[in-house]
Amino acid sequence: MNAFNQRVIEEFRANRGRVGGMFEGRPLLLLTTTGAKTGLPRTTPAVYLPDGEDRLAVFASNGGSPTAPAWYHNLTAHPVATVEAGTRTYRARATEAAGADRERLWARQVAADPQFAAFQERAGRRIPVLVLTRWDTHL
Repeated sequence: MNAFNQRVIEEFRANRGRVGGMFEGRPLLLLTTTGAKTGLPRTTPAVYLPDGEDRLAVFASNGGSPTAPAWYHNLTAHPVATVEAGTRTYRARATEAAGADRERLWARQVAADPQFAAFQERAGRRIPVLVLTRWDTHL
């Protein structure tokens, strides 16, 4: 894990889901996936978009990089993850949004955070949108 992500994770956990800096005021979660190659747990901060009571959308923009982030590959290999959002922690199943659902979520995210439009332009690829659906309330 890089030092930047480690600092964000520590700040998130120390402040009940709130962080400053570039993420201040943005909805941020911690996503713990299972490594596609290693099988080890990997925790990454990610901006999210609420979509109903038990659904959150995350965007595999990787800051506009031409490659998707590792967490995307981890979720496609192992679609169950742990989500920390605010003070809540729970298990979720990830599915890739497609068609009208993907377009609706992407348009909402660009409206909420216009830098995602710039990420799309820079990436040179269609940025995947994943939906995390809560399925375990026992954590």
